[in-house]
Amino acid sequence: MGEPLTLEDLAREAAMSVRTLSRRFLLETGVTPMRWITEQRLQHARRLLERTDEPVDHIASEAGFGTGTAMRQHFREELGVSPRAYRNTFRGAT
Repeated sequence: MGEPLTLEDLAREAAMSVRTLSRRFLLETGVTPMRWITEQRLQHARRLLERTDEPVDHIASEAGFGTGTAMRQHFREELGVSPRAYRNTFRGAT
């Protein structure tokens, strides 16, 4: 999950062109491949925030966001809260 991943990487692994992979993935899942990966990364980060005391920057790296700033942006866009606020909600403010 923490490794960088591009659409080209996915297409190569699937032995398809980027266009074919994108089209088929969207038909099967209802979302683009990169959107699906972002959702998976968010789920992983959420689990880590709920279950560990690791710093946000470490969780961001482990979940594949690269930086805490990138993860914070995705959290705000998708969940409407910061990672810290999310953690406090599920683990109680300390």
